[in-house]
Amino acid sequence: MNWILLIIAGLFETGFAICLGKAKTATGNQQVGWMAGFFVCLAISMYLLYKVTRVLPIGTAYAVWTGIGAAGTVILGIILFEEPATFWRLFFITTLICSIIGLKLVSH
Repeated sequence: MNWILLIIAGLFETGFAICLGKAKTATGNQQVGWMAGFFVCLAISMYLLYKVTRVLPIGTAYAVWTGIGAAGTVILGIILFEEPATFWRLFFITTLICSIIGLKLVSH
């Protein structure tokens, strides 16, 4: 269950990064909405990270949390913000995802 919560926390980390990116280009009420989304995602992500670190080692949990957030943000940045999808960018995101899976496999 803690690993599922950690994955959800990482997805909310991706959510707050995307909200921040959207708020950057929005104006008025839209900007307020994206910033509200940022703070909601931030709070949920941090709470879930806190919860799982009560059971999982902090080093592993933090590495997985940031890895999911980083990979998710890059992938959504390519899709939503038309960021470049170069070979090396995709290669290193793939190695990051493999490393996250590796941490799960070797953790107790």
